[in-house]
Amino acid sequence: MPRASSPLLRGAIALAAVVLATTPLRAQRAPRPATALRHGFALDRLARIDSMLDAAVAKEEIAGAVALVLRDDQVVYERAVGWSDREAQRRMTPDAVFRIASQSKALTSAAVLMLLEEGRLTLATPASRFLPSFARTTVATRTDSGVAIVPAKRPITIRDLLTHTAGISYGTDASVRARYEPMGLGPAAGFGWYTADKTEPICATMDKLGALPFVAQPGEAWVYGYNTDILGCIVERASGVPLDAFLRTRITQPLGMRDTHFFLPIAQRDRLVAVYANDSGRVRRAADGARGQGHYVDGPRVSFAGGAGIVSTARDYARFLQMIAHGGRWNGRQYLAPHTVALMTTNQVGTLHGTTTGFGLGFETTERYGATGSSSVGTFGWAGAYGSNYKVDPAEGLVIVFMINQLPSGTDVVGRFQTMLYSALVDARAMR
Repeated sequence: MPRASSPLLRGAIALAAVVLATTPLRAQRAPRPATALRHGFALDRLARIDSMLDAAVAKEEIAGAVALVLRDDQVVYERAVGWSDREAQRRMTPDAVFRIASQSKALTSAAVLMLLEEGRLTLATPASRFLPSFARTTVATRTDSGVAIVPAKRPITIRDLLTHTAGISYGTDASVRARYEPMGLGPAAGFGWYTADKTEPICATMDKLGALPFVAQPGEAWVYGYNTDILGCIVERASGVPLDAFLRTRITQPLGMRDTHFFLPIAQRDRLVAVYANDSGRVRRAADGARGQGHYVDGPRVSFAGGAGIVSTARDYARFLQMIAHGGRWNGRQYLAPHTVALMTTNQVGTLHGTTTGFGLGFETTERYGATGSSSVGTFGWAGAYGSNYKVDPAEGLVIVFMINQLPSGTDVVGRFQTMLYSALVDARAMR
């Protein structure tokens, strides 16, 4: 064996130093300690979410919630926490039914695109083909002396409605609310979007809307409002069947979404989660009526509002999202073509919705990493007025559904949940 001072040993040491100095850093990293994983998520980190949700219930930030996360169609995380009805001492369960409000929009948008695939309409079809009151729409514009009502520069199209670029709001804007309220819309419809208490079909309500002024010219701004309720009426008139029947026979029933309805079967009333309000840091039971518990069991049950009227469960809604995530195909059945799904989930509005997020034909899209938390570029999703939220992250194979019924919400628990979820994803494909 050579001595430490020998030329041979000194040469070997020098060579080793050169090799170490030139070896890429990634090759020098120590092996990561073994961690218990579930589909790429660290179990100890997922347990942090349990603690956070339990604490949110204990501190009365929320009454209860259901969280469901799938990766590659496998359940990563499912948790029902807190109360479905605190006053009745009814615990939350994974199959609890929630009011999903604007999460209804994705289902109605899918229905419209099914009709597009069948040639019954196109993205350029004017809404007036199905709703004659939209033949000559108007726009409220501010002037030095007040508000002027001017003609729309062009007809509103199906594309405008799907992308929320028709200029149609919920009628609560100061420039139009006085005109909307006497028609039972705007401030007279809960927070503007609520129609479950109406005794007339949705098409009758939307026919009235066409005679009212909107707040922007078609195609010039992203304005959130009655767009998808109008589309629901268009589905009815283009197909010849009520919207609830169309969704049931073409989407929810074939997908096995047994708990998704416009109005809950009366026998299932105990599965409907109570609505709570959190506008002061702690939850309290919301009042009855349009701004609280709603009319999803005991109401007139005739207004099928495609923009905000559906109730569902986390598991049901995840099934719909799985179909979208798989290019419109699920369990051997093709609901939508892959190219159609690509239109839904690709930004179609340029920068009208924002510089870092876009909007497709029914979904918000993430255009830059960091724009929507840790979601990958290409993630799509939306939320509901009662606090529910969902995302599909194709880069990571994720479907994320978080259900809660609070109005107003007044809590950041949804944001914390999503941050902690991505923090538990230690085998991240998008980061490789």
